[in-house]
Amino acid sequence: MTDWTRRQICGVAGGVLATVATPHVGRSQNGPRVVVIGGGIGGATVARYLGDLRTVDVTLVEPKRRYITCFFSNLYLAGLRSLTSLTFGFEALVERHGVKVIHQAATAVDPDTKTVTLQSGEKLVYDRLVVAPGIAFASGTIGNYDASTAEVMPHAWNAGPQSELLRRQLESMEDGGVFVIVAPPNPFRCPPAPYERASLVAYYFKQFKPRSKIIVVDAKDSFSGQELFQESWGRHYPGMIEWLPSQFTGAVKAVDVAARLVVTEGETFNAAVANVIPAQKAGLIAEQAGLTDVSGWCPVDPVTFESTLRPGIHVVGDAIVGGDMPKSAFSANSQAKACAFAIAAAFRGSQHFPPHLFNSCYTFMAPDDAFTNAITFAAEDGKIKATRTFMSKLGESPEVRRRTAHQAVGWYSAFTTDVFGGGS
Repeated sequence: MTDWTRRQICGVAGGVLATVATPHVGRSQNGPRVVVIGGGIGGATVARYLGDLRTVDVTLVEPKRRYITCFFSNLYLAGLRSLTSLTFGFEALVERHGVKVIHQAATAVDPDTKTVTLQSGEKLVYDRLVVAPGIAFASGTIGNYDASTAEVMPHAWNAGPQSELLRRQLESMEDGGVFVIVAPPNPFRCPPAPYERASLVAYYFKQFKPRSKIIVVDAKDSFSGQELFQESWGRHYPGMIEWLPSQFTGAVKAVDVAARLVVTEGETFNAAVANVIPAQKAGLIAEQAGLTDVSGWCPVDPVTFESTLRPGIHVVGDAIVGGDMPKSAFSANSQAKACAFAIAAAFRGSQHFPPHLFNSCYTFMAPDDAFTNAITFAAEDGKIKATRTFMSKLGESPEVRRRTAHQAVGWYSAFTTDVFGGGS
């Protein structure tokens, strides 16, 4: 892997966002049929780019009428953004890109008959299927934890009501209380996010609950961007955030919801507020469709993103086995574009070239302190491997970090416009 300069890598990322396909006009009603399950970043991007071809009949199946981005939702927890500013609709996909949107859940996939069954019982026939199911939580990894636990110890890993619940709990917590974050094992959605959450909640505590503490009980012994986070924690929040690796605690074994206890192998933590983020796996529809392997994730061809288990079905986003590619919004967007181009080439019978894959991510440690990383990837030996990278450095000046935080706001606007064609 070779290093890139900030200017080079940001230029590449910006160029990717600016690559928008030809606007929709005059769709053929007799073209091949593509059904996309899941209207998150990966699914919406596939639908948009295939819709712009004008020769493909694209149907997006997504039960929610509004999508709230998980990325940047930690800013909401800190009181720095509203949920409305993170919320997007699907109207532009319909009006500008010719995508049909059905607001129902997909309940079953039959690869033999090439049909998707909806919650209403209606069946959609496809020529190609794209599944972008995001993540589900793996059961049985934390004792006494189930779906009902999240109503008391929220995960807030799907932005929306869970984010609002956690925000209310933080607001009502007495000064001097302990906020416990249970960080999950790898792999999981957005590797820096639990530690960004600790940082931004610490920013909130510093203003309004300065005697409070944050304990991160981790299932791992290291984490993404660790040195950058710990440098910033020492600068902004000395003594407020304690990170406990698995080797110190034996990781979380169970929770006691009634008593608000987080139990590890070696210690029990009494939490005023507990944010329990469980281990993760591919979304449930992927498992039902036979797209997951023993890992709980979906193996795919790294060039076309076609399932290696179910021909004719493609998978993009957090649900895949992504090699070096992290489970992130920008990764999902990049994979979705590659997938759309591969499907288009298959329909045309034309040659398909290996994709250029990218990830770009901004992480906040305070409102005016953010770091960034950007990586390019290539398909090599059947896997996705990192080829070039840029990451913010230790010891950067406050002015550099302020500029990075400012750039992050522009990145968010450009990125979500690329996916959804505009806000709510």
